[in-house]
Amino acid sequence: MLSSARLVGLSFRQNLGRYARYSNYSTVAKPQPNPDIFHNQVFINNEWHDAVSGKTFPTVNPSTGDIICHVAEGDKADVDIAVNAAKEAFRFGSPWRTIDASNRGELLNRLADLIERDRDYLASLETFDNGKPFHVAHAGDLELTIKCYRYYAGWADKNHGKTIPVNGDYFCYTRHEPVGVCGQIIPWNFPLLMQAWKLGPALAMGNVVVMKLAEQTPLTGLYVAGLCKEAGFPPGVVNMIPGYGPTAGAAIALHNDVDKVGFTGSTEIGKIIQKAAGDSNLKRVTLELGGKSPLIVMNDADLDYAVEQSHFALFFNQGQCCCAGSRTYVEDGIYDEFVERTIKRAEKRTIGDPFDSNNEQGPQVDKEQMDKILDLIDSGKSEGATLAAGGNRYGDKGYFVEPTVFTDVKENMRIAKEEIFGPVMQVMKFSDKDELVERANDSMYGLAASIFTKDLDKAMMFSQSLRAGTVWVNCYDVFQAAAPFGGYKMSGNGREKGQYGLDNYTEVKSVMIKIPQKNS
Repeated sequence: MLSSARLVGLSFRQNLGRYARYSNYSTVAKPQPNPDIFHNQVFINNEWHDAVSGKTFPTVNPSTGDIICHVAEGDKADVDIAVNAAKEAFRFGSPWRTIDASNRGELLNRLADLIERDRDYLASLETFDNGKPFHVAHAGDLELTIKCYRYYAGWADKNHGKTIPVNGDYFCYTRHEPVGVCGQIIPWNFPLLMQAWKLGPALAMGNVVVMKLAEQTPLTGLYVAGLCKEAGFPPGVVNMIPGYGPTAGAAIALHNDVDKVGFTGSTEIGKIIQKAAGDSNLKRVTLELGGKSPLIVMNDADLDYAVEQSHFALFFNQGQCCCAGSRTYVEDGIYDEFVERTIKRAEKRTIGDPFDSNNEQGPQVDKEQMDKILDLIDSGKSEGATLAAGGNRYGDKGYFVEPTVFTDVKENMRIAKEEIFGPVMQVMKFSDKDELVERANDSMYGLAASIFTKDLDKAMMFSQSLRAGTVWVNCYDVFQAAAPFGGYKMSGNGREKGQYGLDNYTEVKSVMIKIPQKNS
C-alpha cells in the first residue's frame, strides 16, 4: 500500500521511487534472498515457547513452493496461556498500568527505531515468506509500518477526556481508559503493516495484546515480537500466536477474558468472528473485510495517467489487496482506447523472482490462492467475458499467475461480483452517469472507490455518492497513518488508522463528584 502526494505522469517504478525521498532505500537497501530465521515459536510473556501440543506447521516460500521452516502451531491452550499473561500485565498497579502515557509513546518510537535498524532484513523476510517484490516491501511496507508506529507514539499522551459543566453542585469529567485484553487477528497480504495498524493504537492507549499471525506468513510478525521485548515492553503486554484460524483464531474470538477483537480478512470469516463475540462475552469487534472496489474513468481524464493508475490499483501486491480497484468502469467515449492501452500495459508487466528489482510482480501467497484465482479466470471465460490478456499460470514453479485483463464484463458474472484477490482486471463500459452510481454501489462491499476526472463537479458528486469508506480522486492506494481506513456494508465496521482508530481501543468513563459549591 503505497502513499503519494502527486502521481501524475509517474510509472509504477517511479511510484516506488517516491519513497527514496523518505528513506535511504535507493542507495543502501541490501536484499537477503535467503534470510536467517531467528524465531519460529509462540511468544508469550516475553518468552519463546513451543506450542503446548508440540505441533508445528510449515511456512512456504511462494516463489518456489519449498518449505522455509516449521513454525509452532498455537491453538486454544496457547491462547489461554497468552490471555492469562496479558491479564497479569493489565492488572491494576502493574508496571504497564502505572507507566506514564508519554513513556508508552517512547516505547513505540523505540520499536520503530528497531524496525528501521533491521529494515533490510525485515523486507527480505517479508519477500521470502510472502512473495511480494523486495523493492516494494522495503520502500512501501516497511516505510508505512515505521510511520504508523511513530504516528501512534505521538498519540500516547494526547487522547484525553474532558471536564463537563453539568447542572448542580457537581464536578464532572471523563477519562479515556484502555479496553483491556485485545485479541487481534491479522492477514497474510501485508503482515508487517497490518500488525502495525493494530499494535500501534492498542499499545498507545495502554491495552495489552494477544495477536494471531496468519499461518501463511508468520515470520516477520514473530521477529517484531522479539523487537517488542528488545524495545522494553513489559512481559505480557505483547503476545504472538502463530496458528490456524479455526483453532487459534476461534479461541481468541470466543475467549471470555478477551475484551475486544480486531480482525482483518475475508467477509466470510468476519461473520464468524462477530457471531463468536456475541456467543461469548459481547466483546467489542472491529472488522476490516473484503472489497470489490469501483474505479471510474471519465472521458475527460488524462488517459495515460488513468491507464497507469488503474493498472497500479489492481495489480499492486499481485492483486492481493482488500481495496484493489477490481471493477474498472470506463466512459464510452474513451473505452476502446483505454482497453487497448490497458492490454499493452498488462503485457509489459514484469513477473518473476521477487528479489530481482526488475520485476513488478511476484507470486501469489500460496497454492490455494493461486488455484482460486485460476478458477475465477475460468469462470470469466465460461460466462462470456473476453479474455484480452494473460489468463494462465506463469511458469511451473512457485505460485505465479499471469497479469490478466477481461473486457466485455457484465455485473452478473462471478469475476464482477466476487473478490478475486489476484492479478485479474475487469473493464466495463458506461455511458449514463446516474446509472453508473447505481452500478458502482450495487455490491455487498463498500471498502474503497476512485474516480479519474478533470471536472471538479463530477469529482465531488461521485465522492459523495459512492458508498465506500475511502474515495480516491485522481489517485489510488494513497495511504497515510493519519487518514482513517475502513468499510461500509459487508466490508466491515470500525476504522483503523488516524485519530478515529483510537476509539476502538478506549473506554470512556464519566466521573461525577459532589462538591460543596459550584463556582463558574
